[in-house]
Amino acid sequence: MAKNVKLKTYRMKTRGILFSAILGAIFLYFAGCQEFDMNPSGETGRLVLKVTDAPFPIDLIEEANVTITRVEIRTTNDTAGYPFLTVFEGTREFNLLELRNGVSEQLASVEIPAGEYDLIRLYVDHASIKVKEHGAYSVKVPSGQETGIKIFIEPGLTVVGGLTSEVLLDFNLEKSFVLQGNMNTPAGINGLIFKPVIRAVNNTTAGVVQGIVMDVDSVMLENASVWISADTVVSSAFTDAEGYYAIPGIPAGIYSMSAVKEGFDTVTVPEVMIVEGNLTTQDFVLETAVE
Repeated sequence: MAKNVKLKTYRMKTRGILFSAILGAIFLYFAGCQEFDMNPSGETGRLVLKVTDAPFPIDLIEEANVTITRVEIRTTNDTAGYPFLTVFEGTREFNLLELRNGVSEQLASVEIPAGEYDLIRLYVDHASIKVKEHGAYSVKVPSGQETGIKIFIEPGLTVVGGLTSEVLLDFNLEKSFVLQGNMNTPAGINGLIFKPVIRAVNNTTAGVVQGIVMDVDSVMLENASVWISADTVVSSAFTDAEGYYAIPGIPAGIYSMSAVKEGFDTVTVPEVMIVEGNLTTQDFVLETAVE
């Protein structure tokens, strides 16, 4: 492993609710100034909501857009009335391909009552893919416009009066944007189905993993796929031109991590510890696959 390689300093650019991805992630910041019967203490706290995504054939795609019109969060404190609070309402379009490896863009910043919250309801009006040299495809959003996409927050979120909390919405781009046809060339893609696969992470109790992927000659590998998993894949990323990746919003714990690129063997590290509020570095050296 080369010793002179410098890792990038991980920076999450926050401006309210943020969209950032492995492509991308959105952050929502909530803090409260309205009165709600569900909050007898009268205290409010600040919540940040973020979004990120997983691997995709980005070499063939110019844009992967989603338009968000409303975001609601559900409190567990109210057992009688309507449990949802609207934390964003408007029209914002995000190109997930611009939001990679920790880059993020704010969506909103609001105050909400202190208390427990367990679910995000995301209203997506429109989604589209622009294929390089081959035009764009728009898709319908199942339930995303009328009833919202329901995403449980894992683990549940506690908003404390006077403090800021964060929720990361992690878009799995590969599973959400299902391409039709032959994905080996832009001309082979002939359609798209949008099946939103999103996780909501209590970022207050999560960590970040970053690193570089290179070959045995210390050449940095672009567009290598890196993923982190427990029983199933939790999240993933593609490396940039410098071989760098970052995966935010990983709940504290011990995970398996793997990296692969076409023409190389998969490398797996069976135990990687993610610590709450900390940055973990995990590098990979890939060997050329033997045919």
